[in-house]
Amino acid sequence: MSEYFIAVIIGIVEGLTEYLPISSTGHMILVGNMIGFTGEKASVFEVFIQLGAILAVLILYRDKFMDMLRPEKLKLVNYKENGLSLIHVMAAIVPVMGIGYILHKPIKNHLFSTNTVIIGLLLGSIVMLAAEKFAKQHLIDDIDKITVKQAFLVGLFQILSLWPGFSRSGSTISGGLLLGMSRKSAAEFSFIIAVPLMGVACLYDFLKIWKLLSISDLKFFAAGFAVAFVVAYFSIIWLIRFLNKSSLASFAIYRFILAGVSYYYFFIR
Repeated sequence: MSEYFIAVIIGIVEGLTEYLPISSTGHMILVGNMIGFTGEKASVFEVFIQLGAILAVLILYRDKFMDMLRPEKLKLVNYKENGLSLIHVMAAIVPVMGIGYILHKPIKNHLFSTNTVIIGLLLGSIVMLAAEKFAKQHLIDDIDKITVKQAFLVGLFQILSLWPGFSRSGSTISGGLLLGMSRKSAAEFSFIIAVPLMGVACLYDFLKIWKLLSISDLKFFAAGFAVAFVVAYFSIIWLIRFLNKSSLASFAIYRFILAGVSYYYFFIR
């Protein structure tokens, strides 16, 4: 299979699944194993193209990021009156960053396999359906109304995503629903906190494996980055529109089907 065809396939998978609640890591592991794209180079590539997905959020929500950097938003004394701030973002990402740092090696060594992804897909689907069933009345329809406490609690739900297949966006959106957020506000908060979280995670992984790159890989990596960016950009727009009218149930059903198909493909056929 052509190297550039692989770049397009994996770029599409990353762009489609990074922000949809269906697990990008899980899909990358499953698809990578299906097409034989595994090993050290694949790991570097998958880390690098996540930067394309991050760029999509930065462009789509550039006004919100610029707003959070205003001087009054950076003051600890009155952050509560100024809407979403960097304090909210930090409260949401510190829990998963701490646990992720401590457990990074065992997670990479023991959870990045097809069978653990299948388990994560199933359990994540159950969490999402439970969130829809037991969601509080939507009191928060705007991300500027989210409190620091709620941001922190969403961050605790995000820890579930350290298990491949659970889905970071699925975990955070589910947590948001249970805390009284609308699907749209929960999704947008999930996108925003993904930027620093994914940025740090990518940098951490990239610094460990960048030496595996060569000049000849640049075009291959650039192609994957570009595809991931474009697909992520439009998938975010689509998801917000979808969640304005529909629930997470459709994604949960898809995940159940994917888990079943993957189990058959890897363990039965």
